[in-house]
Amino acid sequence: MLVFDAHRLLGPIPSDDVTTTDLDGLVAELDHLAIDACAVSCTAEIFGDPRSEHTRETVAAWLAAEAAPTRHLTAQVIIPAGTSGWPSTPEDILGAAPALVRACPVRHHFDPLGPVARSWWRELAAHDIPVALDAGECGLPLISALAATHPRLRILVLSAGYRELRRLAELLETFPGVYIETGTLVAAGAVEWLAREYGPDRLVFGTGAPLWDDAGPRFLLDHLELPEPDVEMVAAGSARELIGERWPW
Repeated sequence: MLVFDAHRLLGPIPSDDVTTTDLDGLVAELDHLAIDACAVSCTAEIFGDPRSEHTRETVAAWLAAEAAPTRHLTAQVIIPAGTSGWPSTPEDILGAAPALVRACPVRHHFDPLGPVARSWWRELAAHDIPVALDAGECGLPLISALAATHPRLRILVLSAGYRELRRLAELLETFPGVYIETGTLVAAGAVEWLAREYGPDRLVFGTGAPLWDDAGPRFLLDHLELPEPDVEMVAAGSARELIGERWPW
């Protein structure tokens, strides 16, 4: 069974001693838990300014690798901007043809429902590039508002937590472009219930490691009480459908 972790972090975590700062370490962690590949965002972009030259140099160093084949996709962090900063337009992102991007509207102090961000979401939707948003950072009501405003934009909800099952169900029922990462859905039967009600293709395996534990979600994946095709869909099939033609494996 192919296993794809759609939510991985590379780099030090502020106020924490967990860190993975190079691809060799990342691959070792994936091998330890029999995870075939992952989507990774760099903490220098999440907790710093993605537009700064220093951040770009740091990220490039972390992502430099001699080994092949590649075991990761980079989920670049974006800050919708007007005419200043980097990147300044959606085209700066689209030119790199990313498989998905990540946005941190609260941490990076931009309005995801404002006029500048709206133009970015339209372009991402038009080019079929999904955006990942951390529910713990920006909250499910904001994600719901964004999905309602941009129904063509596909959104991957990260780190929602098992206590939000009712609101996650409402998101899945209301917005067909919303997908839920499973890493924090560790309550008994939570993933199974969502899969049966809304389809396993809407649930994307992810861990949030090393900020979040990865062993628990990986163990849960192996013990889901679902038909084998549904488990395979959660493990990697839903991510393959989400990423689409940019899926390399």
